[in-house]
Parts: sequence; structure tokens; C-alpha cells
Amino acid sequence: MRRLGDIVIACLLLAITSPLMLIVALAIKLESAGPVLDRQNCIGRGGRRFQILKFRTALHDPKRAAASWARQTTQIGESLRYTRIEALPQLINVLRGEMSIIDRDARSPSFLD
Repeated sequence: MRRLGDIVIACLLLAITSPLMLIVALAIKLESAGPVLDRQNCIGRGGRRFQILKFRTALHDPKRAAASWARQTTQIGESLRYTRIEALPQLINVLRGEMSIIDRDARSPSFLD
């Protein structure tokens, strides 16, 4: 029943926020080069590893592999973090069954190692 609730809520939220997500994706692409989405390794329930999706809020520099918290934030990225809009792509993780809206139990592998 919980999984069905996750799917219904995620679909509704994706339908409502898709215009906003498109505008954010275009703004990220126009502001700086690099991918629109950032992938972060996480461990879910039962030790399952997956990649959580977020909008990229920092400058993309493939030559320097800095930690995500140490990278220089873009102007758009600051407002995305402040409003928490950066996390909207996680609805895709919910639809894939990797996360739950009701009980977000995703942890970074570094916390568990």
C-alpha cells in the first residue's frame, strides 16, 4: 500500500512541477557548462546501492574531483538549495522504487563505511 502511495504522489508531483523543472534545467544549462543533473551514490534500505538524482548546483569541473560540499556554488544553485528545488529529480528515484516519499531512508556510503 505504501509503494502505491509513493507512485501516486510522485506522479502527481512530477506532473505539477514539470514546467518548473524544465525552467530550472534550462537555467542550469545556460548558466554553466556541464550536466543538468548531479548523481550521488547512496545506500537504501537493505544495503541497496543507487544513485540519487539532484539538480546540479555547483560548477562542473571534471578535472578536479572535489567533494560535493567543497565545490563552488552557482548563483542559480544557491537559490535551488535555499528553496530545496534541487531535490525535485528525486521523484524519479521514488518511481524507480529506490526511495520512498513517506520514509526517505537513503544514506551516503561514507556514513556506513
